[in-house]
Amino acid sequence: MIRAAIVFFLVAAVAVAVLALTGDPGQASVVWLGWRADMTAAAALLIALLASLAAAVIWRTVLWILDAPRRTEQARAEARRRQANDVLARGFLAAAGGDGAEARRLARKAADLASDTPALVRVLAAQAAEAAGDVEEARAAYTAMLGFPEMRLAGHKGLMQLALAQGARETALRHAQEAYGEARSARWAWRALLEAQLEGGDWAGALSLVKGALDRKIVPPVVAERARAALLAASAAQLEHAPEPKARGLALDHAVEAAKLQPGFAPGVVMAARLLTQEGKIGRAAATVENAWRAAPHPALWLAYRDLRTDETPRERAQRLSELAAVNPTHRESLILHVERALIAGDAAAAREAAAALEAEPPTARICGLMARMAFAAGSPDEARVWLARGISAPHEPDWSDLDPEGRAFAYNAQDWARLVITYAETGELIHPRHERAERSLRELPELPLAYDSEPMLTEPVLYPVDAEDYGAEPPAGLEGPPAETSRRGAARRRLANGPRAAK
Repeated sequence: MIRAAIVFFLVAAVAVAVLALTGDPGQASVVWLGWRADMTAAAALLIALLASLAAAVIWRTVLWILDAPRRTEQARAEARRRQANDVLARGFLAAAGGDGAEARRLARKAADLASDTPALVRVLAAQAAEAAGDVEEARAAYTAMLGFPEMRLAGHKGLMQLALAQGARETALRHAQEAYGEARSARWAWRALLEAQLEGGDWAGALSLVKGALDRKIVPPVVAERARAALLAASAAQLEHAPEPKARGLALDHAVEAAKLQPGFAPGVVMAARLLTQEGKIGRAAATVENAWRAAPHPALWLAYRDLRTDETPRERAQRLSELAAVNPTHRESLILHVERALIAGDAAAAREAAAALEAEPPTARICGLMARMAFAAGSPDEARVWLARGISAPHEPDWSDLDPEGRAFAYNAQDWARLVITYAETGELIHPRHERAERSLRELPELPLAYDSEPMLTEPVLYPVDAEDYGAEPPAGLEGPPAETSRRGAARRRLANGPRAAK
């Protein structure tokens, strides 16, 4: 109406202006029902425009009156919708808070109000029944959802969770399998099936699931790649001790592929290096460890690298370890490795110089033990005792706990591998099952007495001593190892990376 009035006044103004400019007001006569009206043309035009405007106003008024019932119904529906949304919101909050009685009351109220959103009403009814502890009603609500394509995934998930809560694992997996078979799959269904495959040690089935999830874009490529690397390493660990040569060859292929997919996944790299060494491919094994050290140094890597060759002198071995440290020179493990290789070479001055770079590191048991060995090698037994005393109460390093003193690194069982696959795939971090179970690991502190006595102060000055008979040379000066009998008894413990795993 406002726009019509504006147009009217504009037209009237233009008409009056035209008549004024011409100087001739004109004449107009109207004869109607015996009456005659004479007027100027401008007056006739204004009367016509006013009549048109009045007619438009009357017409719009009539339409507004006739539309009143529809507007009233629309306002009523909008108020009902707002009330339904409020009831649904309060109902979901009550269910999330565990207030089952309030959630069920609001669910019944929402069923009356929210007729245009039946899906939300059914979800609220199921969650309210769960919050109230009514399993049968919740199962009925989730089962009803299976009849609606848009609610099928929610129904399967709810039924799977109810089955898991009651210990019906086969039923839960059936619902997860059916949900995974839907066109619009959910990550939870894939995760449930993957965990089932891992618990059964079915690494091949788990690999197939990961590939399918990547093809269907259920998981991002980085998660799928990490999962594949961990699964290939787990499969290699299972096949490594198989009596069939074909199985051992497959273990090598899996370990090498795992190392290529994720060079920072130390378990796969260590296994690949060990299997390649057994095949006589030392150069390829060394390159694999070097790539891994460049990506993510780990103590098990330099131990595996150390044991690639057994026909070298201590100084040659120290030089080779120095080359490995140079691949990633600023990393903490490289700084530690510089101290280790100096101790192996018998260079006490170089060991102290390298240890200076670790002064800012937190005093863990491993660092304290390394400093104690360095101090004793440098002829400072009192300093060594101080470091040893600090190391007794210092925290242990989880990475170091992956190293079994009676076998090889990452000596995990099937359950450990299953947890490792899930954790590494989703976060990219290693777990430490041996550390969690407080199992025995490599000795972080040297055998240095805390008190002065007449016995030797250090029975084993180097954590990883080199046997003279292995190299045809005398041990370096100042780093004499334990007596021959003790050395033979501890030989298996010093060959950590390649030694056979004792049965648990």
